[in-house]
Amino acid sequence: MRDAVIVEAVRTPIGRGRPNGSLAHVHPVELLAHTLRTLVERSGVDPALIDDVIGGTVDQVGEQAMNTTRYAVLSAGFPESVPATTVDRQCGSSQQAVHFAAQGVISGAYDLVVACGVESMSRVPMWSNVPEGKDPFGPGVAERYPEGLIPQGISAELIAAKWSLSREEMDTFAVESHRKAAAAWESGLFTDEVAPLDGVTRDECVRPGSSTEVLAGLKPAYYDPAFGERFPQIDWNVTAGNASPVNDGASAVLITSSETAARLGLRPLARLHSFAVTGSDPLLMLTGVVPATVKVLRRASLTLDDIDLFEVNEAFSSVVLAWRQETGADLSKVNVHGGAIAIGHPLGASGTRLTTTLVHAMRARGARYALQTMCEAGGLANAMVLEGL
Repeated sequence: MRDAVIVEAVRTPIGRGRPNGSLAHVHPVELLAHTLRTLVERSGVDPALIDDVIGGTVDQVGEQAMNTTRYAVLSAGFPESVPATTVDRQCGSSQQAVHFAAQGVISGAYDLVVACGVESMSRVPMWSNVPEGKDPFGPGVAERYPEGLIPQGISAELIAAKWSLSREEMDTFAVESHRKAAAAWESGLFTDEVAPLDGVTRDECVRPGSSTEVLAGLKPAYYDPAFGERFPQIDWNVTAGNASPVNDGASAVLITSSETAARLGLRPLARLHSFAVTGSDPLLMLTGVVPATVKVLRRASLTLDDIDLFEVNEAFSSVVLAWRQETGADLSKVNVHGGAIAIGHPLGASGTRLTTTLVHAMRARGARYALQTMCEAGGLANAMVLEGL
């Protein structure tokens, strides 16, 4: 049976998703095109050999509409014969792109494929694809959940309450994320994965001087008296400091088989070992990472102790800390170069951003197995196991 390996992985620096952010002047198509161009330049492959480009984007509207990935392929200078598609599994969109790409290689449908993602939250703000007054859920969902679905921030608060996570615990986790990301930058550990763009060379949201004292002064980000009445257990401890920011960025990984890699003279970084995706309660929508972790470990015939490194997307501190409580994972192995709270969370790009950071961390640390998982809106989660080579 064929395998699937990652032979190159790159990302842009991550900018603030605000009008004055460092990458706000860059069209999302150009953000993604930059990573695609860099991917083939660093790998040395002929882009004409690429069978498909699968990209993740969440808010597919405005400047991110009309199959953004296809136009990024054209802007990158790839031959017109190279196809592309854009997928949406919310925050896990580009991790899902990795799953699809690897599964295509393993099945024999592809020999060489790119999985990637982009989000420009400064130019296409979150929820831009839902016009005011429109219902994206429909009457059947309203009937099934008569009290109504809730925003992700409220879900993060419910998780903090259910797992008895204090404000201090969540803030401490956030500060550690910034510390690890700053240390990775200072040690040169991001050099091989980041492709500078228009003079932007570093992630804009990393705050080396962050402290729990500073974060303690922040107000709750999602306080709402109506939700407070509905969910009296909420203590309103989720803030902008212990949640991921909004961001601009793009990322891409090149996937092939070991056989094709050898034929083309490409050096595999990691083997894509096992995959899982799961649904969960759409109210506690961010807890799917727990069953997804269990499911992918079972499919991989591995235990938690076999995993040397974890990437668990830091949508909120509460998500990762609840996942840790449920799985018993060693937190010192989690997001070792910092996570989305510090580096940033450009929605559609985050899946392959995590993968990019993870494969480079695996090589730097000599890891045998690594696990990546992401929570996603609507009660979804992706998980995959990578094997070091």
